Amino acid sequence: MKIVSVAEVKARLSAYLEASADGPVIVTKNGRPVAALVAVSDEDEIERLVLAYTPRFRRLLEEAEARIRRTGGVEHAEFWDTVG
Repeated sequence: MKIVSVAEVKARLSAYLEASADGPVIVTKNGRPVAALVAVSDEDEIERLVLAYTPRFRRLLEEAEARIRRTGGVEHAEFWDTVG
């Protein structure tokens, strides 16, 4: 993992994009982390990344998890019977 300033990223963006293939590149502003450059290999990975950081989607997942904890969820076979 590399840690670099915004100014450094501006000056050498291509190099840091390549470096992100080896691990996240943490971007700092005034010495504090503000962003991360992470490599993505395909469109599915981009979709997962975007969903992981979408507040509405995160809320849906959290609500579903809370509901499962409260109710015990649905048995595997019952789920597939319902879907089928």
